[in-house]
Amino acid sequence: MILTEFGYVRPAGLDEALALLSGTRGAKVLAGGQSLLPDLRSGADRAGLLVDIRRLAELRGIGRTTDGTRLRIGALTTLAELATDPLVLAEAPELAAAARANGDPQVRNLGTVGGNLLAAGRATDLPVAALAADAVAELAGSDGRSTVPAEELAAGPAPAGSVLTALLVPAAGPAAAFEKTADRATRYPVCATAVRITPGGPRIAVTGATSRALRLRGVEDRLRGGPYGTDAVLAAFRAEPRELFVPGRGTSAEYLGHLVGVLTARALHRAEQALAR
Repeated sequence: MILTEFGYVRPAGLDEALALLSGTRGAKVLAGGQSLLPDLRSGADRAGLLVDIRRLAELRGIGRTTDGTRLRIGALTTLAELATDPLVLAEAPELAAAARANGDPQVRNLGTVGGNLLAAGRATDLPVAALAADAVAELAGSDGRSTVPAEELAAGPAPAGSVLTALLVPAAGPAAAFEKTADRATRYPVCATAVRITPGGPRIAVTGATSRALRLRGVEDRLRGGPYGTDAVLAAFRAEPRELFVPGRGTSAEYLGHLVGVLTARALHRAEQALAR
């Protein structure tokens, strides 16, 4: 199919972009376009106006927050930049690994952090890493700035007329990891898991095998205090209700429950190894 008719504007700043989004019916944000443009072509989505924010420098870049406790990752940072940034590799390795797992080099060079986090209806990789990291999304809207936990963002769409400006990620050092089994045709995850080992116990999140990106608090509670060996992790996942795992693409709930357990055991092992170095 070909693209339907819509307007296009490239605002000079964030305030102009927000005014267009809140004041124009059917206005949508265009950033990397890796999800939006295919949906417009297929008819899965429609837009009256595309608000192109790709040149807004204020939404790019990776650094620390002023108090130094979190990384601030601009929403227009590309997946390629996220995957190779030294600060992210050192302080949030699960995010870097999730970015590397996305598609191919062309997708990573065009796709953005914000677009991957907000890809409605798709199991993408960054949301699960953001959940494991206890990250917070920074939003800008006509009423000002606000923050939303990544877990809340994964549960539903961002408020209409808002723009995701940054992801705020607690710095953890090397004690985190990401694992994925990808669909060969689309590179979307059949199952992906992200873990972060904290003093209070492990944080574990999964996507692909579930209806959306989820923290698995029951598994976290069963593994609190360790050990994180494969047998213990698989036993913790066997205790989860099978209806949590959504069969599809020739897979059963039983298979997915086992697969996510195996991937989580691998991720926890890698995080422990990194922590011991």
